[in-house]
Amino acid sequence: MPTMNVQEVQEVLNDPVAQELLASSEPAKLAYTWKDGTPRVVPIWFQWTGSELVVASPVNAPKVSALESRPDVAVTIDSNSWPYHVLLLRGKAKVERTDHVVPEYASAAQRYAGPDFGQAWTSHLEASGAKFARIGFRPTFAAIIDCETRFPSATAPFFKSFLAAT
Repeated sequence: MPTMNVQEVQEVLNDPVAQELLASSEPAKLAYTWKDGTPRVVPIWFQWTGSELVVASPVNAPKVSALESRPDVAVTIDSNSWPYHVLLLRGKAKVERTDHVVPEYASAAQRYAGPDFGQAWTSHLEASGAKFARIGFRPTFAAIIDCETRFPSATAPFFKSFLAAT
């Protein structure tokens, strides 16, 4: 796996394609390792804080204990129309159990479902006594595929020759 320094990661995260995806309402795909060593991927709401990607779940969600014991994660945020835009992130998750809905989850709920529904939903969760886990990570790897100038490595030569011929 290629290593990146903090400045290289930040350059990718500052790219307009990355900023578009980090502000979007496309669900992230969170990949992690289950307790038996097999991979898992789940679609999930996220909130970008400017330096950390945050997701949240009720503390009894199976992924919470799995991430506490195996914190390596990968996240993909992508668009659903051509030319596809894809942001790939990797890092180590930090899980913090709380007695309340975490603020980043409340912000994500409003971004994904609209201000009225998002506020009503998080108020309902708070009133029900829901305990949440805040799962955050600072990316240590970031890459973009935009299918315009940045392509998957194996298909890049084919895309470039196709685009040059058209």
